[in-house]
Amino acid sequence: MSEERPRYQERPSRLPGAVVWTWDAPDRPPREPRSVLPDGCMDLIRTGGRLVVAGPDTHAFQVAPGDRGSCAAIRFAPGTAPVLLGVPAHELRDHRAELADLWPAAAVRRLTERLDEAADPAAALERFALDRIAETGPPDPRTVAVAEALRRGGSVAATAAETGLGARRLHRLSLAAFGYGPKTLARILRLQRALALIRTGLPYAEAACAAGCTDQAHLAREMRALAGTTLGAYFSPGDPVGVAGAAGAAGAAGVAGAAAGEAGANSETPHPSGSSTTA
Repeated sequence: MSEERPRYQERPSRLPGAVVWTWDAPDRPPREPRSVLPDGCMDLIRTGGRLVVAGPDTHAFQVAPGDRGSCAAIRFAPGTAPVLLGVPAHELRDHRAELADLWPAAAVRRLTERLDEAADPAAALERFALDRIAETGPPDPRTVAVAEALRRGGSVAATAAETGLGARRLHRLSLAAFGYGPKTLARILRLQRALALIRTGLPYAEAACAAGCTDQAHLAREMRALAGTTLGAYFSPGDPVGVAGAAGAAGAAGVAGAAAGEAGANSETPHPSGSSTTA
C-alpha cells in the first residue's frame, strides 16, 4: 500500500521571504470549521480556475468546512505583495479578492492561461512572481527594515528611530506595505513568535516572556483578540483551530479553500475599511 501524499506542502521560494505552497483537498471535506491566524503576510492563490488574493488579516479568518479546494499558491513576506500587485495593502485588509477585480482582464487572462498550461502550477506562479518583481523592483528597503525590526521584537518607537522614520511617516508606510499600522503588525508578529516557541515545547508563561509579552495573561489576551480562541483550545489535540494553525503557514491552505468555495470572493468577508487610523 503506497504512502498517502501529504495534503499540505510548502517550500521556500526563490523570491526572498516568500513560500510556495500547495493544498490537495480531501475527497470528503472535514466537518469542523478552521481558523486561519493573522501573520502579516499576503497570498496569491490559484484555485478552482481562479486567482485570489488573500489580504493581510487583523483577526482570525474562519473557513467553513465546504470552502476548501485544491490549490497552488505563493505567500509573500510582509510588504512584498503590494509592490508586486500594485495595490496598497490596506485596501485588501481582512479581505479576499479576485485578482480580476484588481488587474486588467487581459493581464489576468494571460496569467491564468500560463498557469493552466504549466505542469507545476505552483512553480509557474513562483516564476510569475519573480518576473513581476523584476519589473517592479523590490520592496522599499525601509519597509523591509521595519518588518525585520518588528519581527525581532523591537518597539514601534525604536523601529521608527532605527529606520529614520518619524511616527507619521512610519504609520503611512506601514498602512501601504502591511495593511495596518506598525503597532498592529508588531502584535501579530509577537503572537506568532510566542506560538512558535510553544510548539517547541516551551511552557506558555516562558514563551510569553520570551516573545515580548508582559506575562502569560498578556499573551492570553492577545490570543483571544487576534486569534479568537484560547491557547489551550488552539493547541488541544484534534481541535480544528489548533490543527489549522499548528504549522502557521498551513493555515493559509484554508484561506485558499475558502476562496474556492465562495460564489464570490467578496461575499463572506468584510470589505476593507481603508481607514488610515488602524494602529
